[in-house]
Amino acid sequence: MTALARIRRAEARPLAGYAREAELARRGLKLVAGIDEVGRGPLAGPVVAAAVILDPSDIPDGLCDSKLLDRQEREALADAILARAMVSIASVSAMEIDRINIRQATLLAMRRALAGLVAAPDHALVDGNDCPHLPCGAEAVVGGDALIASIAAASIVAKVARDRMMARLGRAFPLYGFESHAGYPTPAHRAALEVHGPCALHRYSFAPLKDRYSR
Repeated sequence: MTALARIRRAEARPLAGYAREAELARRGLKLVAGIDEVGRGPLAGPVVAAAVILDPSDIPDGLCDSKLLDRQEREALADAILARAMVSIASVSAMEIDRINIRQATLLAMRRALAGLVAAPDHALVDGNDCPHLPCGAEAVVGGDALIASIAAASIVAKVARDRMMARLGRAFPLYGFESHAGYPTPAHRAALEVHGPCALHRYSFAPLKDRYSR
């Protein structure tokens, strides 16, 4: 993609706004954390969540749904968010997912991410329609990663963190190509499973593994 095409693509992209956080701040809820997760669907690897409290005077430009960004854009924005916001990243392993199920693991990752913030938030905005039990007020926002800046920031950070994690795990488990598909059920990943069977990173509670393998 040329530089001009990249600029035009960015200009046409719908951006998340800070209006909801600003409204909550006017009600005295100054520290608002956006929370999002990534990795519910893969056959391997952890589910990862991020919690982000933006500095209203220093919000990185270009925050939007991470799925609208290419890898280079996500990486650059994630680094900017990590440098300019309060961020916590947490994960729940494949083994934990198998033990408690993916929904509970996702909610647990969100709780861990919130607990890891260096300051306790006054309120949390959670992407989706499933809000974990948190020690502060919270609300679920369907499509929040496209609408709300702090959730978009969490979406970007969580995605980049998990991709980097899976790239490292790909070097440790080179038979599966985790660095290229991040554990998602691509044809290449399914073919590797047929040849090699699952490893410790796989989710044995997920089809098609659950009918064929056990830990």
